[in-house]
Amino acid sequence: MVDHAGGLFDAREQQQHDVTAQLQAGPRQAAAHVHAVGERCPVPGKWTLATIRASVVGLDSYTLSGVWRVLQRLGVNLRSAVVQLFSPDPEYAFKKQRLEQALRAAARLPGQVVALFLDEFGFYRWPAPARDWGLTATRATRAGTNQQWRTVGTLNAVTGQVDYLDGYIVGRKQLITFYHQLDQTYRQAERVYVIQDNWNIHSHPEVLAALVEHPRLQPIWLPTYAPWLNPIEKLWRWLRQDVLKLHRCVTDWEHVRQMVRDFLDQFHRGSQQLLRYVGLLGDGQLASVIQKA
Repeated sequence: MVDHAGGLFDAREQQQHDVTAQLQAGPRQAAAHVHAVGERCPVPGKWTLATIRASVVGLDSYTLSGVWRVLQRLGVNLRSAVVQLFSPDPEYAFKKQRLEQALRAAARLPGQVVALFLDEFGFYRWPAPARDWGLTATRATRAGTNQQWRTVGTLNAVTGQVDYLDGYIVGRKQLITFYHQLDQTYRQAERVYVIQDNWNIHSHPEVLAALVEHPRLQPIWLPTYAPWLNPIEKLWRWLRQDVLKLHRCVTDWEHVRQMVRDFLDQFHRGSQQLLRYVGLLGDGQLASVIQKA
């Protein structure tokens, strides 16, 4: 009996291996003809139950619901694709190492050394659509002119403190003003690392000249196209999800802007919950750097 059960388990494991190997390889020519209208049709980029049935050996006689049951039994489910992250920056390794050094210094000497992730964020008066509960689809109301507002902000990598400056535009003048604000906010620190991306405003001559006037502020340049190394991006995502999607204040533009300020103000004194949400606490890559400092 034990051998029989073990044999069934081995057979299921082998079937799971065979099926997943075919799925990972992607659809082939056999799948191209399933939904084809004419004689010539390209191979589809993703699987459907019908193309799986046509491509996987032994499933050709199954109904589509039968194919679904087989896949469920094997632990194969419909999942969202994962984007492969890639930065083309030839100095990626060096810049990442510099970032990690700044995080370690801030973790070892809290208050004395500060590491801030800086980024800009823009949002519109009109609410963004999103999934919502209801008997019918919720309406993302459109009224008046769809205006935009912008924010430049920083996230303290160790405390979770958020500071920001908002306005109709965020350009070099506003960024210079914000650098001065950071210099005052962290006036007790000996060194403030400002970790930022490669937006051209950040390296504008006037902006760089202003940084010289605040020698305690030291820019740390992130690799090109590497948002996964700037966790404040996840703060913006939280803001969009909780405040801006499907908001009911389209007729009161000032109130929309104030809701955004209220959301950011709750992190003014720091937040462990925010650090955990953005990946600076826990077992993430950047969190590990800080914890092992």
